[in-house]
Amino acid sequence: MIKSFKIPEKFSFRTRLFVVMILLLFVAGLLILGTTSIQYESQRENYHLGRLNRKEIQLQRHIDYLVEKHDLNNRSDSVWQSHTSDFEKINDIHSIQYSLFNLDGSPLFIYHSPLEVIANDYILDPLLLKKINQSDGRYVVHYKSDIDKFHASYSYLKDRFQKPYAILFFPYFEDVSFSENELNNFLENLYQIYILLLFGVIFIAYFLSKFVTRSLETIRVRMGEMGLQKKNEKIHLKNATREIDSLINSYNKMVDDLEESAQKLAQTERENAWQEMARQVAHEIKNPLTPMRLTIQSFEHTFDPNDIESKKKLKEFSELLIQQIDTMTEVAEAFSNFAALPKSNMKECDLVEVTQMAISIFQQEHIVFSANVAHVFQHIDRTQWIRVITNLVQNALQSVSKKKTPQVGVQIISEPNQTIISIMDNGNGIPNNLKNKIFEPKFTTKSAGMGLGLGIVKNIIKSHNGKITFVSTPQKGTTFTIVLPK
Repeated sequence: MIKSFKIPEKFSFRTRLFVVMILLLFVAGLLILGTTSIQYESQRENYHLGRLNRKEIQLQRHIDYLVEKHDLNNRSDSVWQSHTSDFEKINDIHSIQYSLFNLDGSPLFIYHSPLEVIANDYILDPLLLKKINQSDGRYVVHYKSDIDKFHASYSYLKDRFQKPYAILFFPYFEDVSFSENELNNFLENLYQIYILLLFGVIFIAYFLSKFVTRSLETIRVRMGEMGLQKKNEKIHLKNATREIDSLINSYNKMVDDLEESAQKLAQTERENAWQEMARQVAHEIKNPLTPMRLTIQSFEHTFDPNDIESKKKLKEFSELLIQQIDTMTEVAEAFSNFAALPKSNMKECDLVEVTQMAISIFQQEHIVFSANVAHVFQHIDRTQWIRVITNLVQNALQSVSKKKTPQVGVQIISEPNQTIISIMDNGNGIPNNLKNKIFEPKFTTKSAGMGLGLGIVKNIIKSHNGKITFVSTPQKGTTFTIVLPK
């Protein structure tokens, strides 16, 4: 079973304005937070690289002093190592740990080395030596592994003639806890300010959105109260903005145009009502005239004064004419009183008998009547039912081309809860593109007539709480089916 769902209502302009202002603050806060974090990281990086440079310069000066003091330039590694104690004191003086390598990458003094150097037997990799050369004698590395996490520089130590004599490895360890605490404190203060701003913006957005949409809400209420058949009031607002004032002027002009259109529509409806009434009255009067004409012609050809049943036939002929005349009288009286067509006068009638009477005015050799029971008692308007059968049978006969012999079948089937009446013909049928218009007023496929017959038939069936349908096959015929509840 498919469950029905309700389409959610659209958000109001006030709600959208409120949400947009909150989203703008939220996005602005994220941008501020992101840019602040990036800027802080950049400043922290520059600060520590600056400290690395300063400490490295101090370390180079101290080493240059020892090299010049002990005349170690262009000396063997063993001579360098004989002054190990002097180079160890540098660690204590500057509170650092460093390492010295000769120009080939072999170690002179190893006090601290990264894992990749240790794994290479404390010898600098040729690729690393190449990077130092390509970086103008100084190469900075940032080790980010779980064990090695620090900045470090590889730089050439040069004599007073700018000739390299050794390679200095200098690691710089940041105070990560201090920088992280500083950043966390800054972000915490930023969050507090941001939360205060959020509440402030929510408060301002609420009243601002209410103020901005107040005029629009007034216009919306008035437009919702507009109606074609009522007096619509214009809107007059003081101190309205230029856009709102333009909208109000458009609304007031629409009120004037609507009032003018309502007057024109009322006049047009009155004219159309009179025209439609005239068409229906003409059709209702013309409807009985055709069977009366056929009845008189048939009586004229078949009446024999010497016939034993001539009096009976004359009486039936007179009753049928009187009944049709009464129908036209009712229509005329209804029109003279400016009322609708005659209302249904529901009585229990024998549907079989009334239907046979309605089709008796037509040439019987073209019509076949059948019923599954002898009598079917139904609450109907006798006059209107004759009109329905007459109209449908007449349409069935007219739908057959002159080259074919008309064959019309009228069938009544009585069921426990309903009665089914079928009118079948062998006519040209109804084209597929016209089937949806067949019951519309003023629609007809015939050169004559106003196309009101089937529309009136449908209304009569509807007033009897029944329904009428049809099945049609082009060039083979059409079957109209009426279902009346019991």
